[in-house]
Amino acid sequence: MLKGISPLISPGLLKMMASMGHGDELVLADAHFPGESLNKTIIRADGLRIPDLLEAILPLFELDSYIAHPIVMMAAVADDKLDPEVEKTYLEKIHMTNPGVQPVIRINRYDFYDRASKAFAVVMTGETVKYGNILLVKGVTPV
Repeated sequence: MLKGISPLISPGLLKMMASMGHGDELVLADAHFPGESLNKTIIRADGLRIPDLLEAILPLFELDSYIAHPIVMMAAVADDKLDPEVEKTYLEKIHMTNPGVQPVIRINRYDFYDRASKAFAVVMTGETVKYGNILLVKGVTPV
């Protein structure tokens, strides 16, 4: 363990985040997400919930301030509904370190899969909420 770094961040996750550059994308995927099928770089965070990981990651991870939407989530498929509490809970954690971040944008399922397949990495979590996946775009760390 390292001082000042959440114990929820594994050595693999810490190394992967440190290796990312400006504009690289990180997906925090729910337990149902087909991460292994979509991306070759998978970090396991089984049993961990996405809000807890957001709280642990975001003090170390600058969101991209040069783009309109550095936070992306999946839109509901036709005839399905989103639980607004999921996004609200995520935003509570995000706003702890990024109070002025741009609003979340939602994209359709297959566009999200396409982004995930090109992402720097996918973190497979134990999150079980429906439409719980979130994509973060890394920014430039301030000096």
